[in-house]
Amino acid sequence: MTVAEFQAEYIRLGHAIQTGVAMEMHEPSVHATEPKHLRTGLDCVMADLGSLTRLLVQKGVITEAEYFEAILDGLRREIEAYEARIRARMGGHTSIHLG
Repeated sequence: MTVAEFQAEYIRLGHAIQTGVAMEMHEPSVHATEPKHLRTGLDCVMADLGSLTRLLVQKGVITEAEYFEAILDGLRREIEAYEARIRARMGGHTSIHLG
């Protein structure tokens, strides 16, 4: 996969996750999307992920290409989780596809 292909797929999958987040923001019982929770979580995750990735690539444990593929796999799993939660909230009878 080229860097351009990775970037295009990352944007596509990120948009699908954004749609799932937007749907959860309109659910009164979901508090995980409140600003303080979001910002704290994002800052911690970005610091952790960046540090771990740099270490693994520097030590030759993984390649950048393997890292890119793992990111896309993770985004796909996140989309599936949003789809499952949304289907459950809609009674399980709704077909939904975010990405």
